Amino acid sequence: MRILMAGAGATGGYFGARLAQAGQDVTFLVRERRYQQLQASGLVLQTPQGTETLKPQLAQANSLTGHYDLIIVTVKSFALDQVLEDIAPAVGPETLIMPILNGLRHIATLQQHFGEDKVIGGLCKINATLGDNGEVIQMTPLHQLYYGALDGHNDARLQRVDAALRDCQVDTRFSDNIMDELWEKWLLLSTLGAVCCLARGNTQQILTSRGGEALLQGVFSEILSVITAEGYQTRPAATARILELLSDPATPMTSSMYRDLTQGFDIEADQVIGDLLLRAKRHSLATPLLNAVDVNLQVYLQQR
Repeated sequence: MRILMAGAGATGGYFGARLAQAGQDVTFLVRERRYQQLQASGLVLQTPQGTETLKPQLAQANSLTGHYDLIIVTVKSFALDQVLEDIAPAVGPETLIMPILNGLRHIATLQQHFGEDKVIGGLCKINATLGDNGEVIQMTPLHQLYYGALDGHNDARLQRVDAALRDCQVDTRFSDNIMDELWEKWLLLSTLGAVCCLARGNTQQILTSRGGEALLQGVFSEILSVITAEGYQTRPAATARILELLSDPATPMTSSMYRDLTQGFDIEADQVIGDLLLRAKRHSLATPLLNAVDVNLQVYLQQR
């Protein structure tokens, strides 16, 4: 299977590297700066098991040739518009596009641009970041990759995707209910991002602060009410596990949005929090805590 990995940051770099190491034909679509960095130093993975370096196949938007069987989009959500243009030459009649982005807005955007039949569901769970020299740092052993048809019908095309991905040295989950997985991932990451960005700390610091547990539970409840109104078929055991994970004071957690914010980078405020508020408004839901988070993030963006 010919695979194009749009992006070689922490997510794209890690999962693309594992696919390449498993023998898949993987090309990384990157910008000039990242292209030069990877050409010079290779793609470096720092994992709990050690350091690995591989020489990746690289391409830039103006050098893409031929169609790809699978395009995995791993950029930040605010970079999606440019990526739509960049990947267009690589999309053929049989191409499938699997976005691994935060939130859900990107799915409709990709479907409108390339057609509903080309977009499949995808998400990952990994604690990873880029180091100062562009190395991919996997901070914990967690490396899960979920995928499946958005309508739950995993046909022969999806079976081919599964065959390519399942032996790539990561924990793969071929889901026949990927939409619920996507809703639950959004519930987790938006709650985590909201409380960490608002409180400017990790979950351990928040939960051991006066009122911190109430803040986390309040944000969680607001977000759950929004996604349920939008069509999430609540799975009580799954949502209970998410809340339990977030509420463990022994395990300090932060979100990628919080890490970006503390480093002064652009953040996915509209995609992770703003979109929830738009959906809440559609159902006349009161979300005062989410509104406070959104104002906080907007002020941050104004001050950058």
